[in-house]
Amino acid sequence: FNLCHKIIYFFPPAVFGAVDVTQPGYVIVQPGQALAIACKVSGWSLTDSSYCTNWIRHATGKAMQWIGHICSGGGTGFTDSLKNRFSLTQDTSSNTVTFNGQNVQMEDTAVYYC
Repeated sequence: FNLCHKIIYFFPPAVFGAVDVTQPGYVIVQPGQALAIACKVSGWSLTDSSYCTNWIRHATGKAMQWIGHICSGGGTGFTDSLKNRFSLTQDTSSNTVTFNGQNVQMEDTAVYYC
């Protein structure tokens, strides 16, 4: 039991106030195909320099894994092992961040969170 993992991924409502994100229930793709998951945010603007939108994934039986982030100016950062296959884009007019994956594999099967 590692208490650190519990703390890292626990975000009390008071920290984020009225921030909310909306994602699709699920997306199914075949190995080798491309993946796109849209995340609509509310409670802040994607143009607000105080915020970045992060993505994590949780595969069954594994620890949560940070994938990457995109910030207000469009700057991104990724886990080294994933940066060649995944990208993030944002549409400030709709306040939506899209997670894109290329050539997804079975080992990419997970629950993805923005």
